[in-house]
Amino acid sequence: MLGEKVLRKEDPKFLTTGGVYTDDFDDERLAGALHVVFARSAVAHGTINSIDIDDAVGMPGVVGVYTAESLGLEPTPSGFNPTVARTLLASGKVRWVGEPIAAVLAETYEQATDAAQAIYADIDQLPALIDLEASLASDVHIYPDAGSNAVFDSTMMGGAANTGPEFFEDCEVVVSETVMNQRVAPCPLEPRAAAAAWVDGRLDIWLSTQHAQGSVEPIAGACGVEAEQVHIMTPDVGGGFGAKIGCYSEELLMGVLAREVGRPVRFRETRSESMMNLGHGRAQLQKITAGGTRDGKVTHLRLELYQDAGGFCEIGTILGALFTRGMASAVYDTPNVECHCISVATNTNPIVAYRGAGRPEATAAAERAMDLFALEIGKDPVDVRRMNLVPKFTEPYTTPMGQAYDCGDFEASLDRALEQADYAGLRAEQARRREAGDTKQLGIGVSVYVEITGGIPPMSEAAKIEIHDDGTGTIYTGTSPHGQGHDTSWSMIASAQTGIDIDDFTLVWGDTDLTPVGLGTMGSRSLQQGGVAVNEAAIGLVEKGKSVAARLLEADVADIVLDTSTGSFHVAGAPAVAKTWADLGAEASDELVEEHLFKASMPTYPFGAHVAVVEVDTETGEVEHQRHIACDDAGTMLNPMLLAGQVHGGIAQGTAQALYEEVRYDDDGNPITSNLADYAMISMDLLPQIERVPMETATPVNPLGAKGIGESGTIGSTPAVHSAVVDALSHLGVRHIDMPCTPEKVWAAIRSAGS
Repeated sequence: MLGEKVLRKEDPKFLTTGGVYTDDFDDERLAGALHVVFARSAVAHGTINSIDIDDAVGMPGVVGVYTAESLGLEPTPSGFNPTVARTLLASGKVRWVGEPIAAVLAETYEQATDAAQAIYADIDQLPALIDLEASLASDVHIYPDAGSNAVFDSTMMGGAANTGPEFFEDCEVVVSETVMNQRVAPCPLEPRAAAAAWVDGRLDIWLSTQHAQGSVEPIAGACGVEAEQVHIMTPDVGGGFGAKIGCYSEELLMGVLAREVGRPVRFRETRSESMMNLGHGRAQLQKITAGGTRDGKVTHLRLELYQDAGGFCEIGTILGALFTRGMASAVYDTPNVECHCISVATNTNPIVAYRGAGRPEATAAAERAMDLFALEIGKDPVDVRRMNLVPKFTEPYTTPMGQAYDCGDFEASLDRALEQADYAGLRAEQARRREAGDTKQLGIGVSVYVEITGGIPPMSEAAKIEIHDDGTGTIYTGTSPHGQGHDTSWSMIASAQTGIDIDDFTLVWGDTDLTPVGLGTMGSRSLQQGGVAVNEAAIGLVEKGKSVAARLLEADVADIVLDTSTGSFHVAGAPAVAKTWADLGAEASDELVEEHLFKASMPTYPFGAHVAVVEVDTETGEVEHQRHIACDDAGTMLNPMLLAGQVHGGIAQGTAQALYEEVRYDDDGNPITSNLADYAMISMDLLPQIERVPMETATPVNPLGAKGIGESGTIGSTPAVHSAVVDALSHLGVRHIDMPCTPEKVWAAIRSAGS
């Protein structure tokens, strides 16, 4: 069944009755739950003198109001820099607008909200540090114990610092540009939500999370109990994009608060709270310099990167630095590459692992370098790319940055995308419009990318399959679906091995009592590790099924075969007498259970090429994304429709960053894009029909030959669309426009180039 067009099992529920999300979840354990609302800092940076909760305590329905002091909270150090520490409710200092400072528990959500607004914090304001370079140079330290606002340096993990100007001394051509890969918000359909109840000394907690198993230890630590006393359950999750991998202060405090009041508690954030406090992504200042020969060979690339950490040192602080550095070589055979990255604390919402986390930033930098180099020497950007691509390889290729790509054919993906786009025809139309001086100019952007997937240690995943006495099966997985279609995929894999219909499998995930081992869903790892674990468990299950069938058929196990077209076992050469999985289950369902832990030997490296076509109105600066061609090679495809959905969603987010989305703060650190009226989130009417070009290069890293696909569309699309906008205006003297390429920025670039 692998490779066939199979419709998603999940869709009927989501399109009819809808999902059951954390805030919808109803359970007798949550009867009489109080509602938790957090009072939040209105100041970006300051010293807390006092927090006045007196007015809130006496308001209707209020059961409790708590601060860090009343809960006895101690500072929690960052796992990535122990000198960076803060309490789960701010104490001593506040470090970004929206940081929680107090928790209100009331009988209704409305009562808790009213009381939270009555809390007053007396804060002596400190300078708000928003700009990365200004924060790095400032004598005001957001975390004084850190000694500076540089909270991570890539040299701390073995990376080398960049050398001086002599690095480019042999180059005939050198180009440079400073680029802001801007801060964006994940904007999942479902904002954060949680619920908690203590039952017989054990914490039951419901979370909207991408990694239930990874939340056990942090929540247990916050509550001061053993991990065995924490039971996490994940209902349907309406999107995560990396921002729901870890636990935030609010989730970590749920058990503490429930124990304090002796009642269950519930929390849900508003969209505005989500925009301010659900971790942001990207936010990387890139100083790009490329050097090479006049005929187009890029021999030297240097990246000097400043990664915004925001107001704490979360995972994005590290991934943005290390993954960008690790993937700096991109798809190009550039012999000399330097990349140094410093992560900088600012008075903004912390940065987390947003879709791609460092890999989109690396690709954007490499593709910008190629475009700038091509423009400088007057050559077609495709020709420059082709000259510099790593040739096709079937054995691991090690880059100057130490990454060992598993297999790839970058030029083939570029050729396929260009053929679909009719690149020569597009350039001819562009030339015609330029010659005619048309108001609306055509831009063609090309990007070629490679990314790393499944590289989160220990690069393993668990699965279990059990067959019931009626012949149906249950699959237990350590991955967590939040839109990817795991129910369909894992059922397809198990069905292909067992012959049991995909609709006869039930998927269980995100319940740490039932699936205690798992690394969750992130880093495009699910199919190549979680799916492979299901595949291997299914193979083992078939062997157990043969043993049971041999007893029932009174034959030797070696003579038993499984007909996967019917899901029945028979003796080789005698198919007329057969036993179904239901027969086997009725006989010995307790024997028909198989577990498998798959361990990958290395990450995989999906790759591809995107071509974007835009039309730019030179009078207004408005950009219309007219065509998008995507050739994304993720190894062996399991379900083409699911793969297409991942690519489409990725391209939507990538295009959004190129053209529309940006989280912005004013000089005092106040967020000015705190809701979807101010934040220009993309909608379907702003996207063209995606033209997908299939390509499959099976990886030897796992038995399915699959690589990750969840992030590829985002990684390939952003630089292609960005490049297309600049390309449309390059004949007017426009060399670069920082993303997002809004009409205002485009119009200003045109006027500046013409002056």
